[in-house]
Amino acid sequence: MTRTVYLNGEYLPEAEAKVSIFDRAFLMADGVYEVTSVLDGKLIDFDGHAKRLERSLNELDMPKPKAFDDLLEIHRELVRLNGIEEGMIYLQITRGAPDDRDFVFPDPETTEPTLVLFTQNKPGLANNPVAKKGIKVISIEDVRWGRRDIKTVQLLYPSMGKMMAKKAGADDAWMVEDGFVTEGTSNNAYIIKGNTIITRALSNDILHGITRAAVLRFAREAQMKVEERNFTIDEVKDADEAFVTSASTFVMPVVEIDGAAIGGGVPGERALRLREIYLEESLKAAV
Repeated sequence: MTRTVYLNGEYLPEAEAKVSIFDRAFLMADGVYEVTSVLDGKLIDFDGHAKRLERSLNELDMPKPKAFDDLLEIHRELVRLNGIEEGMIYLQITRGAPDDRDFVFPDPETTEPTLVLFTQNKPGLANNPVAKKGIKVISIEDVRWGRRDIKTVQLLYPSMGKMMAKKAGADDAWMVEDGFVTEGTSNNAYIIKGNTIITRALSNDILHGITRAAVLRFAREAQMKVEERNFTIDEVKDADEAFVTSASTFVMPVVEIDGAAIGGGVPGERALRLREIYLEESLKAAV
Protein backbone atom coordinates (compact mmCIF):
# COMPACT_ATOMS: atom_id res chain seq x y z
CA MET A 1 0.00 0.00 0.00
CA THR A 2 1.35 3.44 -0.90
CA ARG A 3 1.94 5.68 2.08
CA THR A 4 0.35 9.05 2.44
CA VAL A 5 2.92 11.65 3.48
CA TYR A 6 2.73 15.31 4.44
CA LEU A 7 4.66 17.98 2.56
CA ASN A 8 4.23 21.71 3.08
CA GLY A 9 0.52 21.70 3.81
CA GLU A 10 -0.55 18.78 1.61
CA TYR A 11 -1.26 15.10 2.22
CA LEU A 12 0.13 13.27 -0.80
CA PRO A 13 0.91 9.76 -2.05
CA GLU A 14 4.61 9.28 -1.31
CA ALA A 15 5.49 9.00 -5.02
CA GLU A 16 4.06 12.47 -5.65
CA ALA A 17 5.94 14.25 -2.84
CA LYS A 18 8.86 16.23 -4.26
CA VAL A 19 11.43 18.53 -2.64
CA SER A 20 13.59 21.02 -4.54
CA ILE A 21 17.22 20.20 -5.35
CA PHE A 22 18.01 23.57 -3.77
CA ASP A 23 16.55 22.59 -0.40
CA ARG A 24 19.03 23.46 2.32
CA ALA A 25 18.82 20.02 3.92
CA PHE A 26 19.97 18.43 0.66
CA LEU A 27 22.78 20.93 0.06
CA MET A 28 23.90 21.82 3.59
CA ALA A 29 22.31 19.31 6.01
CA ASP A 30 20.50 22.43 7.20
CA GLY A 31 17.55 20.78 8.87
CA VAL A 32 16.27 19.27 12.10
CA TYR A 33 14.08 16.26 12.76
CA GLU A 34 12.14 14.26 15.32
CA VAL A 35 10.86 10.69 15.46
CA THR A 36 7.74 9.90 17.48
CA SER A 37 6.67 6.34 18.19
CA VAL A 38 3.10 5.13 17.76
CA LEU A 39 1.68 2.40 19.99
CA ASP A 40 -1.95 1.29 19.91
CA GLY A 41 -2.50 4.06 17.36
CA LYS A 42 -1.42 6.76 19.81
CA LEU A 43 1.62 9.03 19.99
CA ILE A 44 4.26 8.39 22.64
CA ASP A 45 5.94 11.37 24.37
CA PHE A 46 4.63 13.80 21.74
CA ASP A 47 4.93 16.90 23.94
CA GLY A 48 8.57 16.15 24.69
CA HIS A 49 9.41 15.73 21.02
CA ALA A 50 7.59 18.93 20.10
CA LYS A 51 9.45 20.93 22.75
CA ARG A 52 12.83 19.54 21.68
CA LEU A 53 11.99 20.31 18.05
CA GLU A 54 11.26 23.91 18.96
CA ARG A 55 14.55 24.10 20.87
CA SER A 56 16.48 22.73 17.88
CA LEU A 57 14.91 25.35 15.63
CA ASN A 58 15.75 28.13 18.08
CA GLU A 59 19.35 26.99 18.47
CA LEU A 60 19.82 27.16 14.69
CA ASP A 61 17.85 30.38 14.26
CA MET A 62 15.60 28.48 11.89
CA PRO A 63 12.05 29.78 11.35
CA LYS A 64 9.07 27.65 12.22
CA PRO A 65 6.85 26.47 9.37
CA LYS A 66 3.36 27.94 9.26
CA ALA A 67 1.88 24.60 10.33
CA PHE A 68 4.03 24.30 13.47
CA ASP A 69 1.09 24.75 15.84
CA ASP A 70 -0.82 22.04 13.96
CA LEU A 71 1.83 19.32 14.28
CA LEU A 72 -0.22 17.18 16.67
CA GLU A 73 -3.19 17.09 14.31
CA ILE A 74 -0.90 16.36 11.34
CA HIS A 75 0.63 13.43 13.23
CA ARG A 76 -2.80 12.08 14.12
CA GLU A 77 -4.05 12.44 10.57
CA LEU A 78 -1.06 10.53 9.19
CA VAL A 79 -1.67 7.77 11.72
CA ARG A 80 -5.28 7.60 10.56
CA LEU A 81 -4.58 7.78 6.83
CA ASN A 82 -1.91 5.10 6.99
CA GLY A 83 -3.62 2.85 9.51
CA ILE A 84 -0.66 2.81 11.90
CA GLU A 85 -1.14 0.81 15.08
CA GLU A 86 2.56 0.41 15.88
CA GLY A 87 5.29 2.35 14.16
CA MET A 88 6.91 5.74 13.91
CA ILE A 89 6.36 9.17 12.45
CA TYR A 90 9.40 10.96 11.07
CA LEU A 91 9.28 14.76 10.92
CA GLN A 92 11.82 17.03 9.24
CA ILE A 93 12.00 20.80 9.03
CA THR A 94 14.58 22.49 6.82
CA ARG A 95 15.52 26.10 6.21
CA GLY A 96 13.75 25.78 2.87
CA ALA A 97 14.68 26.00 -0.80
CA PRO A 98 16.05 29.35 -1.97
CA ASP A 99 16.59 30.08 -5.67
CA ASP A 100 20.22 28.96 -5.63
CA ARG A 101 22.96 27.46 -3.47
CA ASP A 102 24.63 29.80 -0.99
CA PHE A 103 26.34 29.37 2.37
CA VAL A 104 24.48 32.41 3.69
CA PHE A 105 21.07 31.67 5.18
CA PRO A 106 18.22 32.66 2.87
CA ASP A 107 15.93 35.50 3.85
CA PRO A 108 13.13 33.93 5.96
CA GLU A 109 10.75 36.55 4.59
CA THR A 110 11.07 35.10 1.09
CA THR A 111 12.06 31.45 1.71
CA GLU A 112 9.57 29.29 3.58
CA PRO A 113 10.81 26.36 5.67
CA THR A 114 10.19 22.88 4.27
CA LEU A 115 8.05 20.61 6.44
CA VAL A 116 7.95 16.86 5.76
CA LEU A 117 6.33 14.05 7.74
CA PHE A 118 5.97 10.37 6.91
CA THR A 119 5.07 7.19 8.75
CA GLN A 120 6.84 3.88 9.17
CA ASN A 121 4.65 0.88 9.94
CA LYS A 122 6.40 -1.36 12.52
CA PRO A 123 4.12 -4.13 13.82
CA GLY A 124 5.54 -5.68 16.98
CA LEU A 125 7.49 -2.57 17.94
CA ALA A 126 6.64 -2.88 21.64
CA ASN A 127 7.22 -6.63 21.76
CA ASN A 128 10.49 -6.55 19.85
CA PRO A 129 12.10 -10.00 20.34
CA VAL A 130 15.55 -8.39 20.25
CA ALA A 131 14.90 -7.02 23.75
CA LYS A 132 14.80 -10.58 25.09
CA LYS A 133 18.34 -11.34 23.90
CA GLY A 134 19.90 -7.87 23.95
CA ILE A 135 22.21 -6.20 21.46
CA LYS A 136 25.97 -6.20 20.94
CA VAL A 137 27.91 -2.98 20.47
CA ILE A 138 31.42 -1.89 19.55
CA SER A 139 33.23 1.28 20.58
CA ILE A 140 34.29 3.87 18.01
CA GLU A 141 35.84 7.31 18.15
CA ASP A 142 33.32 10.16 18.33
CA VAL A 143 34.24 12.64 15.58
CA ARG A 144 30.91 14.45 15.22
CA TRP A 145 30.47 18.21 15.40
CA GLY A 146 30.21 19.86 18.79
CA ARG A 147 26.46 20.58 18.94
CA ARG A 148 25.06 17.08 19.34
CA ASP A 149 22.30 18.44 21.55
CA ILE A 150 20.62 19.83 18.42
CA LYS A 151 18.76 17.05 16.60
CA THR A 152 19.95 17.84 13.08
CA VAL A 153 19.86 15.73 9.93
CA GLN A 154 23.68 15.53 9.97
CA LEU A 155 23.63 11.75 10.37
CA LEU A 156 26.50 10.63 8.15
CA TYR A 157 28.90 9.62 10.94
CA PRO A 158 26.21 7.80 12.97
CA SER A 159 25.35 5.94 9.77
CA MET A 160 29.02 5.09 9.29
CA GLY A 161 29.09 3.90 12.89
CA LYS A 162 26.18 1.56 12.24
CA MET A 163 28.08 0.13 9.28
CA MET A 164 31.26 -0.31 11.36
CA ALA A 165 29.21 -2.28 13.85
CA LYS A 166 27.62 -4.39 11.13
CA LYS A 167 31.02 -5.25 9.65
CA ALA A 168 32.20 -6.28 13.12
CA GLY A 169 29.21 -8.57 13.60
CA ALA A 170 27.59 -6.26 16.15
CA ASP A 171 24.31 -4.36 16.27
CA ASP A 172 25.41 -0.83 17.07
CA ALA A 173 28.30 1.36 18.20
CA TRP A 174 28.96 3.46 21.29
CA MET A 175 31.01 6.57 20.58
CA VAL A 176 33.96 7.54 22.75
CA GLU A 177 35.52 10.99 23.20
CA ASP A 178 38.52 11.76 25.45
CA GLY A 179 38.25 8.26 26.89
CA PHE A 180 34.59 8.47 27.86
CA VAL A 181 31.42 7.15 26.24
CA THR A 182 29.22 9.88 24.80
CA GLU A 183 26.25 7.97 23.36
CA GLY A 184 25.19 5.38 20.81
CA THR A 185 24.82 6.17 17.13
CA SER A 186 21.09 6.78 17.55
CA ASN A 187 20.47 6.38 21.27
CA ASN A 188 21.58 7.35 24.76
CA ALA A 189 23.90 4.92 26.59
CA TYR A 190 23.77 3.59 30.17
CA ILE A 191 25.42 1.11 32.49
CA ILE A 192 24.11 -0.31 35.75
CA LYS A 193 26.35 -1.16 38.71
CA GLY A 194 24.50 -2.57 41.68
CA ASN A 195 21.37 -0.46 42.05
CA THR A 196 22.87 2.57 40.28
CA ILE A 197 22.23 3.69 36.72
CA ILE A 198 25.16 5.64 35.27
CA THR A 199 24.74 7.80 32.17
CA ARG A 200 26.48 10.86 30.76
CA ALA A 201 25.14 14.20 31.99
CA LEU A 202 23.28 16.48 29.60
CA SER A 203 25.45 18.95 27.69
CA ASN A 204 26.22 19.88 24.09
CA ASP A 205 28.04 16.52 23.84
CA ILE A 206 24.91 14.35 23.63
CA LEU A 207 21.33 14.47 22.48
CA HIS A 208 18.88 15.36 25.23
CA GLY A 209 16.82 12.22 24.78
CA ILE A 210 13.08 12.39 25.38
CA THR A 211 13.00 8.69 26.24
CA ARG A 212 16.08 9.24 28.42
CA ALA A 213 14.26 11.80 30.55
CA ALA A 214 11.25 9.55 31.05
CA VAL A 215 13.28 6.44 31.86
CA LEU A 216 15.44 8.22 34.43
CA ARG A 217 12.31 9.62 36.06
CA PHE A 218 10.77 6.15 36.24
CA ALA A 219 14.03 4.70 37.56
CA ARG A 220 14.11 7.19 40.43
CA GLU A 221 10.46 6.44 41.20
CA ALA A 222 11.43 2.75 41.35
CA GLN A 223 14.03 3.63 44.01
CA MET A 224 17.02 3.19 41.73
CA LYS A 225 19.95 5.59 42.13
CA VAL A 226 20.96 7.65 39.08
CA GLU A 227 24.45 9.08 38.53
CA GLU A 228 24.80 11.45 35.60
CA ARG A 229 28.53 11.36 34.87
CA ASN A 230 31.06 10.23 32.31
CA PHE A 231 32.05 6.56 32.19
CA THR A 232 34.71 4.56 30.37
CA ILE A 233 34.67 1.41 28.25
CA ASP A 234 36.42 -0.42 31.10
CA GLU A 235 33.51 0.53 33.36
CA VAL A 236 31.12 -0.84 30.75
CA LYS A 237 32.95 -4.17 30.75
CA ASP A 238 32.80 -4.27 34.56
CA ALA A 239 29.12 -3.29 34.76
CA ASP A 240 26.32 -5.57 35.88
CA GLU A 241 24.05 -4.42 33.05
CA ALA A 242 23.94 -1.95 30.17
CA PHE A 243 21.22 -0.57 27.95
CA VAL A 244 20.28 2.15 25.48
CA THR A 245 17.16 4.28 25.12
CA SER A 246 15.57 5.90 22.10
CA ALA A 247 12.13 6.70 20.74
CA SER A 248 12.15 3.63 18.49
CA THR A 249 13.79 1.05 20.79
CA PHE A 250 12.44 2.33 24.15
CA VAL A 251 14.78 0.53 26.59
CA MET A 252 17.07 -1.99 24.86
CA PRO A 253 19.50 -4.17 26.88
CA VAL A 254 23.15 -4.28 25.76
CA VAL A 255 24.89 -7.58 26.47
CA GLU A 256 28.31 -7.18 24.85
CA ILE A 257 30.84 -4.50 23.98
CA ASP A 258 33.94 -5.03 21.83
CA GLY A 259 33.50 -8.78 22.16
CA ALA A 260 33.35 -8.75 25.97
CA ALA A 261 30.17 -9.91 27.71
CA ILE A 262 28.46 -7.43 30.02
CA GLY A 263 27.19 -8.97 33.24
CA GLY A 264 26.17 -12.49 32.35
CA GLY A 265 25.96 -11.73 28.64
CA VAL A 266 22.16 -11.73 28.80
CA PRO A 267 19.65 -8.90 29.35
CA GLY A 268 19.66 -7.77 32.97
CA GLU A 269 16.59 -7.76 35.21
CA ARG A 270 16.69 -4.03 35.87
CA ALA A 271 16.92 -3.05 32.21
CA LEU A 272 14.06 -5.36 31.31
CA ARG A 273 11.97 -4.00 34.17
CA LEU A 274 12.66 -0.42 33.08
CA ARG A 275 11.48 -1.35 29.60
CA GLU A 276 8.23 -2.72 31.04
CA ILE A 277 7.69 0.36 33.19
CA TYR A 278 8.42 2.75 30.34
CA LEU A 279 5.97 1.02 27.98
CA GLU A 280 3.26 0.80 30.64
CA GLU A 281 3.52 4.42 31.74
CA SER A 282 4.01 5.86 28.27
CA LEU A 283 0.92 4.12 26.96
CA LYS A 284 -1.10 5.63 29.80
CA ALA A 285 0.01 9.12 28.77
CA ALA A 286 -0.11 8.56 25.00
CA VAL A 287 -2.11 10.96 22.84
